[in-house]
Amino acid sequence: MYLKLTFSFQPKPHKANICMWKYLDVHSMDLINNAETTDELKRLLSDLFDLKDFESNPRSAILLDLYFYTIQFSREQGFNREQTATFFSIVKDVHEACVETPLPNMEECYKYFSELIFCHSIRRPPFSIDLFNQDQLVLLTDYMINTYFRHYKLYKYAFTPQVRLDISFTYVGMPEPEPKEEEAMAESTEKGLSPLQEEAEETGGPEESPTAALRDFIISQLNQELTQLRLSIDQRLKVTEDQFNAKLIQLEKGSAASKGVAKTKKK
Repeated sequence: MYLKLTFSFQPKPHKANICMWKYLDVHSMDLINNAETTDELKRLLSDLFDLKDFESNPRSAILLDLYFYTIQFSREQGFNREQTATFFSIVKDVHEACVETPLPNMEECYKYFSELIFCHSIRRPPFSIDLFNQDQLVLLTDYMINTYFRHYKLYKYAFTPQVRLDISFTYVGMPEPEPKEEEAMAESTEKGLSPLQEEAEETGGPEESPTAALRDFIISQLNQELTQLRLSIDQRLKVTEDQFNAKLIQLEKGSAASKGVAKTKKK
């Protein structure tokens, strides 16, 4: 019997690239900058990223909060629209890399985040640009560590799909499964035989199905195990009985000796 397990959710390596206008273009950033209240900003983000069901869908609500607080942090730090759009893209890419697999990938995600940050802080076109300075790098890193990576397991639990385990058993020495009825009919048609003629030509009895053979094999194995277990229990009971009888004999001898000593003293 062989047990085969297959997982198709292995963590994937990600390459950092410039992502300034990846998810938010200039027009979207203008709309975001014009949103003054919390409700306006959340409504705008839900429209831009198809999260209109955030009131009934927990995943949409979590994503909306993640996007909203990313914009709020960018506003508090005084980022321009290029910096805000870039940081938003970094957060979104890191989140998607995190939840793409149910397996642990925190180290890979943090490495990917670090590469994205440095990709937008060093001037080396066309591979990287100097959009954030050193102080802003520290602020972005602290924000992601204290917000996203601190709650990494919660995001993983809420967004990653469940693992489905498919188990297949292969038994060595089992007969091949019988061909389907359609294949049997096709073979008989090619031979020019009717079903009655084909049945008449069969000389042997009906073949045993693989399920019946497997059931008989399991029953025989269980009977053997039960027989061995019964013999083992009988042997242990016999040994225990012999030990108990030996102790009784010793006690009887000791009792008889003590009685003899008592009679001698009385005389």
